[in-house]
Amino acid sequence: MPENLLQNIHNPTDLRKLSPEQLPTLAKELREFIIDIVSRKEGHLGASLGVIELTIALHYVFNTPDDLLVWDVGHQAYGHKILTERRDVFHTNRQLHGISGFPKRSESIYDTFGVGHSSTSISAALGMALASNLKGETEKQHIAVIGDASIASGMAFEGLNHAGVTDANLLVILNDNAIGIDPSVGALKDYLTSVKEGKNPKANNIIKSLNFDYSGPIDGHDFDALLKELNRLKHKKGPKFLHIITTKGKGMQLAEEDQVKYHAPGKFNKETGEILPKYEENLPPKFQDVFGHTLVELAQQNEKIIGITPAMPTGSSMKFMMDAFPDRAIDVGIAEQHAVTLAAGMATQGMIVFCNIYSTFMQRAYDQLIHDVALQNLPVIFCLDRAGLVGEDGATHHGAYDLAYLNCIPNIILSVPKDELELRNIMYTAQLGLEHPIAIRYPRGRGIMVDWKQPFEKVEIGKAKELRKGTETAILSTGFIGNNVTTALKESDNSELFSHYHFPFVKPLDIETLKTICETHKHIITVEEGTVIGGFGSIISSFCAENNYSISVKKIGIPDIFIEQGTVLEQQQICGIDVNSLKTIFSSR
Repeated sequence: MPENLLQNIHNPTDLRKLSPEQLPTLAKELREFIIDIVSRKEGHLGASLGVIELTIALHYVFNTPDDLLVWDVGHQAYGHKILTERRDVFHTNRQLHGISGFPKRSESIYDTFGVGHSSTSISAALGMALASNLKGETEKQHIAVIGDASIASGMAFEGLNHAGVTDANLLVILNDNAIGIDPSVGALKDYLTSVKEGKNPKANNIIKSLNFDYSGPIDGHDFDALLKELNRLKHKKGPKFLHIITTKGKGMQLAEEDQVKYHAPGKFNKETGEILPKYEENLPPKFQDVFGHTLVELAQQNEKIIGITPAMPTGSSMKFMMDAFPDRAIDVGIAEQHAVTLAAGMATQGMIVFCNIYSTFMQRAYDQLIHDVALQNLPVIFCLDRAGLVGEDGATHHGAYDLAYLNCIPNIILSVPKDELELRNIMYTAQLGLEHPIAIRYPRGRGIMVDWKQPFEKVEIGKAKELRKGTETAILSTGFIGNNVTTALKESDNSELFSHYHFPFVKPLDIETLKTICETHKHIITVEEGTVIGGFGSIISSFCAENNYSISVKKIGIPDIFIEQGTVLEQQQICGIDVNSLKTIFSSR
């Protein structure tokens, strides 16, 4: 074989032609390849670097794609993609019409299960294994690779609990590096640490007690140990569990030293690892930072305020609260259901709880939101980050559905601020004492106001705002996307025909303003950064029909499809909610 091994590997069949002695060289080349591409194109770095040896060993030992390999979350699957027929297109990773940043069934037969959210791998692989048993495919292997942060989630335990009483040919590999996106937390993390340090005898092993054949922990960067153990486990029947120890960011010094920053570092110098500076002076803040700083400011004034986040202290900027008030800010780990009911329990005791969850992850706690919060009318304050289109993470991470799935729940208030000042003021208003739970949704990325830190003002719940008065068509927008409407109207030739109303509250609706709109305009156009099926536009349309208004309603938002990865602007263009698309619509009226 030539010195450049990776160049000659198109799929795992090619990989298996190598000798075991060549695998460390391949691992080095694969790391360099990932570092080169991600340094220029951006993406998730540290997780994939940490499982290079494991990725190579799995495809070397097992007969993929006939043997089924499931990656949990998928942040760590870059090496897997490169070794499975996507090396030459890997530079398109996370780009529009390129390959997804996560495993995706429609992309490759080697991607056996689509992922993006955590803790699904054990259940999925167990389902595959039980199906294989029913089909008589008793020799087929089923492997789930899950991290120590993800395995602490309730769903992972549900999968383990079920698997332990089956004869499924299932191998669960715990990739233990003590970190997810932020450092892992909780008693299970402490237990795994003690196992690694040899403080827990195997007789006192949690996994073993669930009827798994447990082995490890072993060094996940040692090919000799990995190949020996994987070959042994391949010939054992029933549920098996391999505990491996890895280092996130392995092979790149700065990524090993700062694992949080190098989870997804942006562009960096591939030779030194130094992250390239972004010139951010005098730019508006990120919405997450407005949330984080405002929460600290409110907590300084009100000792009953509590912050809760499920494993996203950095991403949500709850980290500011954790630094300022460590006893009043709680990272519960990847446990959205627990986060919501924990918040409900604290609310029963008079605490003012800000529960910050990404919109896409709030979907994972829908029952708790209804049953434990709304049904009991507990005034929990949900702050839904990354609402709307999120860019390169793609379909698994868009906050597209919250307006639709929240509006149908009794008791809840649903607020959609259009800028940083409104976010700040609705947070202030919520902690003054509401009689209902409230969800505040805001987007990923930067706002529009440099001078956003103004004195607090109380917000009138359920009141819409007239931003512009016109003669024929009323444009009704909610949230940050309303700024696109404002810009488009300024650039339109016939803007005098259009009124523009901003609805900071989707629930309760400003009924009186809606009646006035319907009685004084010929047409309504609704604009939202959420699904048009059951979203804000559908709510407005239903109101008009139920109240016998004959006014036409045109709904603009995210269509009834899953929007693929790309930039936020590209995704807005697909949905027709970017400035140019809106301007075209307005100019044609």
